[in-house]
Amino acid sequence: MKPEHYKFPFHVMLHPFDGFWDLKYDDKGKVRVAAIIVALLVLSTVLQRQFAGFMVNYNDPRYLNSLDDLIYTVMPFLLFCIANWSITTLMEGEGKFREIILATAYALLPLVLINLPMTFLSRLMTMEESAFYYLATGIGVVWCGYLLFVGIMTVHQYTATKTVITLGMTVVAMGIVVFLGTLIFSMAGQILYFFYNIYRELVFRM
Repeated sequence: MKPEHYKFPFHVMLHPFDGFWDLKYDDKGKVRVAAIIVALLVLSTVLQRQFAGFMVNYNDPRYLNSLDDLIYTVMPFLLFCIANWSITTLMEGEGKFREIILATAYALLPLVLINLPMTFLSRLMTMEESAFYYLATGIGVVWCGYLLFVGIMTVHQYTATKTVITLGMTVVAMGIVVFLGTLIFSMAGQILYFFYNIYRELVFRM
């Protein structure tokens, strides 16, 4: 890939309307770059949970698991993309699934750029200075949310109102998928346990 492909996410971050328009209509977004951003978000999450200063980090290191951080970062990302694609398909959205993935991944860049340095700076902060940590991370979340809003609005060619409605329905759809998935796994576990008990009874009686 060309160097401008790696610079493009920064253009999107600073000029979201132009950036997401170019992502959709000029094909400037790349899946490989999106994957790198998501990977960096996973890395920043792992580092933040494990190495942030004790003033702002309340996690017990004995129970931290990097695999859990990977799952709980990547799964919501994929779940959001799938749910949004499902909802917008019914609501005449113009965005393709690939464009939703790209827009969502590119919108995550502020979290990476803010969380990584703040994780290590937090180790040098006092209790009074920890307010700057929460301020910076809060700015990252708000910035990410704004980019996601503009990205979804642009790739689907929605109005602001329809975008808000769509995002709300996406969150509801994500909740339904999680509920159904949990229910299915629970039922599958009970069925397996039932057949396992039958198997044990047959073995012991033979």
